[in-house]
Amino acid sequence: MSQQELNLEPIKNLEACIEAVVFAAGYPVPYQKLAEVTGLGVREVKRLAERIAKRYEDEAHGIMMLCFKDTCQLCTKEQYGAYIREALGVRRGGNLSNSSMEVLAVVAYNQPVTRAFIDAVRGVDSNYAVNSLIDKELIASMGRLDAPGRPVLYGTTDKFLRVFGMSTLDDLPKTEIALPVAKPGEQLSIAAEEMNGESTAENADGVIAEQDAK
Repeated sequence: MSQQELNLEPIKNLEACIEAVVFAAGYPVPYQKLAEVTGLGVREVKRLAERIAKRYEDEAHGIMMLCFKDTCQLCTKEQYGAYIREALGVRRGGNLSNSSMEVLAVVAYNQPVTRAFIDAVRGVDSNYAVNSLIDKELIASMGRLDAPGRPVLYGTTDKFLRVFGMSTLDDLPKTEIALPVAKPGEQLSIAAEEMNGESTAENADGVIAEQDAK
């Protein structure tokens, strides 16, 4: 739908218009939709959104603009979360367990990864945690590994970035802790071991292993 079809007046301040639409939405808005409304190209809309994001980096602001590959969203800065919950009477819930956070870290820093690789890194079955993170839409299938059995490859989602206040995976915090990193061919080797029965915990056993890991 073109700007003429929407019967809108020409926009004088395009940046302010984008900011207003994204603020009112409360959820990630596609650059394509903003382009249709403003009459700009998608690339130009993304450039303006990134400029807005840069402006909100100033400590004088309590909100920030997150720019993803295809969408952008306005949200509050993490350090003001406790004050927002107190003011609005919001109960804090849905915290991830330690085991789920471990799985999320392995996926985030090594993606795409197989569940067998996650199990090998953690030393316990991760079926329950993986399924929980899928249900929460923090990780998702990214295809399959070209190996026996063609195991599913997992990676983080845009929701993961939004929840943790990041625009890209480049924003992942640098850590001095030696995190495991998948080496070339390592997942192929692990996948082969899984086919030979060396990684066998499934379903109910996964729940027990998850509980033991907490």
